[in-house]
Amino acid sequence: MLWFAVWTVLVVGTLLGAFFLGRDLWRKAGALLSELGRAADAFGRLADATEQAATPDGVPPIHAQLFDDRAALRLRVDELRAARRERAALRAERHVATFARWRAYSR
Repeated sequence: MLWFAVWTVLVVGTLLGAFFLGRDLWRKAGALLSELGRAADAFGRLADATEQAATPDGVPPIHAQLFDDRAALRLRVDELRAARRERAALRAERHVATFARWRAYSR
C-alpha cells in the first residue's frame, strides 16, 4: 500500500509539473509570436522607408550601361568627378573655418 501512495504522489507531481511547464511554455510562445509580429511590422516600415529613400525624385534609375556610348559615359563620369571635387573643396573650406574657430576659442 505504501508503494501505491509513493507512485501516486510521484505521478501527480509529475503531471502537475508538466502542467506548469506547459503553461509557461505556452505563455512564452505567445509572447514570442507577439514580438515577432512587432518585428515584422518594424521590418516592413524599414523596407518602405529604404525603398522610398533609395529612389529620390529627379534621379534616373540605375541600369546597365554596358553598350551605351562611351563618350557620353565619359562625360557623365567627368561631371560626377567635378561635382565630387566641388564637394571636397567645400568640405575643406568648412574644415579650415572650423579649425580657425577652434584655435580662436582655445586661446
